[in-house]
Amino acid sequence: MNAEVSETSDVTRCGYVAIVGRPNVGKSTLLNHILGQKLSITSRRPQTTRHQVLGIKTENNTQTIFVDTPGMHKVEKRAINRYMNRAATSALTGIDAVVFVIDRLQWTEEDQLVLNKLSHLKCPVILALNKVDRVQDKAEMMPFLQEIAAKRDFKAIMPLSALNGHNLKELEVLIDDLMPEGIHFFPEDQITDRSSRFMAAELVREKIMRQLGDELPYEMTVEVEEFQHEMRPKGPLLTISAVILVERPSQKAIVIGDKGSRLRQIGQDARLDMEKMFDSKIMLNLWVKVKGGWSDDDRALKSLGYDFS
Repeated sequence: MNAEVSETSDVTRCGYVAIVGRPNVGKSTLLNHILGQKLSITSRRPQTTRHQVLGIKTENNTQTIFVDTPGMHKVEKRAINRYMNRAATSALTGIDAVVFVIDRLQWTEEDQLVLNKLSHLKCPVILALNKVDRVQDKAEMMPFLQEIAAKRDFKAIMPLSALNGHNLKELEVLIDDLMPEGIHFFPEDQITDRSSRFMAAELVREKIMRQLGDELPYEMTVEVEEFQHEMRPKGPLLTISAVILVERPSQKAIVIGDKGSRLRQIGQDARLDMEKMFDSKIMLNLWVKVKGGWSDDDRALKSLGYDFS
């Protein structure tokens, strides 16, 4: 009996879980709270996430590799929109489970678009109704749950709140049970496949999106030009120099703000998050440059890290 228990406890599990949904339903917030730390950037603006980001959680004998994806959307006005849709769709290859996130009691054309993208999958799909803490009348949930349950044979339909942690443990238990037996693909202490340079650029972009609100130019990205470690008597220092690229001079003025006030605030907020993420003092240098048409130029996008391959 004891030998049997010991043998079973040595079994390891490892698998991939895609987190999908239309823009702004809380996919990145869900991943951050499952991991217990900030990995994917968040803001109230749709299409904050532009890239696939792996979030790796290793607990006991199970390693779950979550794939955070850009929101799938109908309109593909520019090359960057096509890139984001392609990044989201490609995440559905070789996965073991899907968490399909929707916003409370809403079902939109873009939710249906995501569901259609999942139609060919044989793996289990969990439907997560996020932000249910904002539903005033809980009685409205039952007819909505019955309506969406008829749309597909979901493994489970889980009302939850990613921000408040409601039902997240239950979701994790369900996901763990779906992970296949196998060796772990990543070291136990690794939490993402993305580089520190990438994470630094994303933190700056998050602060821009949060700082500018409705004034935000979508034609904006961040490129890290310097990422230099240095040991000093008082501890490590990390010097990061980044360029914020916009498409028009008017957008440059918006990002910089009156006498540079916005750019200073963006830098200050980003630096504080970087010091937590990299466990180091940070010297952050930011510039704003105009690069016309980058968001609709496949070659420019690839040079900026939006790799279509």
